[in-house]
Amino acid sequence: MALYLLYETASGYSLFEAHGLDQIGQDTEAVRSSISDMNRFGKVVQLTAFHPFESALDALNQCNSVSEGLMTDELRNFLELNLPKVKEGKKAKFSLGVSEPKIGSHILEETKIPCQSNEFVLEILRGVRLHFDRFLKDLKPGDIEKAQLGLGHSYSRAKVKFNVNRVDNMVIQAIFLLDTLDKDINSFSMRVREWYSWHFPELVKIVNDNYLYARVVKLVEDKSKLVDDSLSALTDILGDEDKAKEVIEAGKASMGQDLSAVDLINVQMFAQRVMDLSEYRKKLYEYLVTKMNDIAPNLASLIGEVVGARLISHAGSLTNLAKCPSSTLQILGAEKALFRALKTKGNTPKYGLIFHSSFIGRASARNKGRMARYLANKCSIASRIDCFADNNTTVFGEKLREQVEERLDFYDKGVAPRKNIDVMKSAIESTQNDDMNIYEAPTEASAKKSKKKKSNGEPMAEDKPTAATNGDASEGTKSEKKKKKEKRKLDGVTKTVTNGGAEEDGTAKKKKKKKSKDEGEDLQATTTEKKKKKSRSEDEE
Repeated sequence: MALYLLYETASGYSLFEAHGLDQIGQDTEAVRSSISDMNRFGKVVQLTAFHPFESALDALNQCNSVSEGLMTDELRNFLELNLPKVKEGKKAKFSLGVSEPKIGSHILEETKIPCQSNEFVLEILRGVRLHFDRFLKDLKPGDIEKAQLGLGHSYSRAKVKFNVNRVDNMVIQAIFLLDTLDKDINSFSMRVREWYSWHFPELVKIVNDNYLYARVVKLVEDKSKLVDDSLSALTDILGDEDKAKEVIEAGKASMGQDLSAVDLINVQMFAQRVMDLSEYRKKLYEYLVTKMNDIAPNLASLIGEVVGARLISHAGSLTNLAKCPSSTLQILGAEKALFRALKTKGNTPKYGLIFHSSFIGRASARNKGRMARYLANKCSIASRIDCFADNNTTVFGEKLREQVEERLDFYDKGVAPRKNIDVMKSAIESTQNDDMNIYEAPTEASAKKSKKKKSNGEPMAEDKPTAATNGDASEGTKSEKKKKKEKRKLDGVTKTVTNGGAEEDGTAKKKKKKKSKDEGEDLQATTTEKKKKKSRSEDEE
């Protein structure tokens, strides 16, 4: 059986035919020994056809299809033209050796050409790759390397192509820096308070905010220089004229000790550093908000920028977070407590980083675990939409947030929330119509379907609470359902009264006739029985 070899290069497709396989005996060791010698290898393998690519773009498309295991029309035409034709109903007297089994199976399905990919074929293709420039005589030295370099760059660029604005690594670094700055600013502010309290101890009780305290220290400098003229400047900083007057009065009657000019200069420099760090922290927070709106807008609108960024940083990336199930996302950040509970056979934690969300704090103590589970479910949906969606939109996040709010009302007041399917349908409709902030009513078809579902559904009693799941909830309130069903019943009664009055009269007459007939039959039966008894008594006598 003849063996043909398909070799894909950066410049085009090439087809080789292997001769003298009996001499080699299809031994991989023999093939390896014959590869190094071109004179010996050239007698075994010969070039039969070569099809160059038209352009670099064509080469990239062909390379992408081959890597995915797909046969293009160009490759199919090339094989059908240069390989022997196979008659219908007969086996082929040749086989095609390919490097990838996937493309071999696709060629077999499409063209019925038998393909094989084993160690023997791979060793021969390795020799073809080694001596390929000698098979094509028209090639100049360096042409193959240039084609391979250009195709490699374009292929890798197409595979690694991503949106620069959606790099989640920036969010991870920003949230780490934000947490570090919070700790540093807090510790530095406490140091400023302790340092300046030797000079002006009463200021600590008047000004509680760290940033405002540093600004006041920078303005006041020496407490003995506090006069009524500095009231306007203090009012601008504190935002309250009464507090500014209180600071001036406390400075006049302060019990603190005096500091030298050098000490005051150092305190002021340190206070300026704290102010600079606080201002940079504000800018960093704004940067984090903008990046989260670019990378994960739905997650940010659902749970907040800071908590969403912490979830992404703890998972490692937005893709890893999207891969996590909701149960993992719920306890993300509480791994130590989880393994401790598993080791001691205690209660597992109900929430991790998700606890910092405002929804968990608003829920009652007995509903915190339920709320955490429901919120983790919605966060996993939002992260997957952000990771795999092509367009950035906050519609899904806003709708999911509305669902969480409705679930809070359900736990507190018993108001049944909407179904998840209806909410997602409305979100999809709003994205399609580019109305991000306006809720559009569902179409008439969906309304009819919902009416049918409601009519076929069982009535809900007021005493029985609705069963709440993570994704879906009972549709509509109980009172609305009861009102609608009562209206339907009234409509049905009126229709039957108006349209079926005559029919009811007819049925009543028929019933009377049937009753009379039945009574007549009973009388006949009793008379016949009496006659039979009389005849029997006469015969006996």
